[in-house]
Amino acid sequence: MHDAGKVIIGLAIFVLLITFPIWFTLASGKAGHRPELELPKNETQCVESKEYMKAWHMDLLNDWRDAAVRDGKRMYVAEDGKKYVMSLSLTCLKCHTNKAKFCDECHNYVGVVPYCWDCHVDPKGD
Repeated sequence: MHDAGKVIIGLAIFVLLITFPIWFTLASGKAGHRPELELPKNETQCVESKEYMKAWHMDLLNDWRDAAVRDGKRMYVAEDGKKYVMSLSLTCLKCHTNKAKFCDECHNYVGVVPYCWDCHVDPKGD
């Protein structure tokens, strides 16, 4: 085994090259581009908490669609007891008026193509 040293050095270089992106990201302290969302100008309460909406808005919208379209139920009662119309256009887009600067920023960041706009009219930004 005359080449054992070369093999070990080669493996070490290989491991360093493969893990370089991780080390570089950790050393720079940046994980990359994060979306800059345009939040509603009026500081109104959303239908649920900010944390809930970040994690579960798609489930909420799917539930709304099923309840409104399939079951004819049109009112949503939030956790705090307030009532809202189950409508992307009439409820959500009243505050989040700029789809490109709110919806699209996050969806592009995570690589998701929602099908909301197959049925709903694509709102034009402010």
